[in-house]
Amino acid sequence: MSASFVRNIADAVAREHPVAGVRIDVDPDWVFPDTGINIHVLRPGQPSCKYHSESVQEDFLVLGGECLLLLDGEERTLGRWDFVHCAAGAAHVFVGAGDGPCWILQIGARRDDATLDFPADAHAARYGASAPVSTTDGGEAYSDWDGGPPPHGSPRVAPPWPPR
Repeated sequence: MSASFVRNIADAVAREHPVAGVRIDVDPDWVFPDTGINIHVLRPGQPSCKYHSESVQEDFLVLGGECLLLLDGEERTLGRWDFVHCAAGAAHVFVGAGDGPCWILQIGARRDDATLDFPADAHAARYGASAPVSTTDGGEAYSDWDGGPPPHGSPRVAPPWPPR
């Protein structure tokens, strides 16, 4: 496959995690060596992942619905067209809010030497989004989630976005 291609999001690979909602992976085969792109669909109360920071930058755009952003210990409600830039080292997680699904476009840098840090955080724990203990090990961070880290091992589903 060429490094350049067009994909309709309705045809992308989607996996539903029992805790963390549905992730629609634009590039499941890692054709883009420098950039990860997906759309995360969260129902109210669902955390997107564990509260974490990365050694690379990430950007997020809320396409629709409502969610909470926990960013470096602060909480903020986000809605359609809100944009978030997380510099390397910014601890963050999203939690679905409102009365329906939330769709978040996620774009992040990919680097072979990238690292993750999962700080245990009391605020994130209120949403089921904190690692049990501070760690850099994803398996340990997600040890209390059925299905492990999203989307690994999650079953494929029909993409729930774009809304029809």
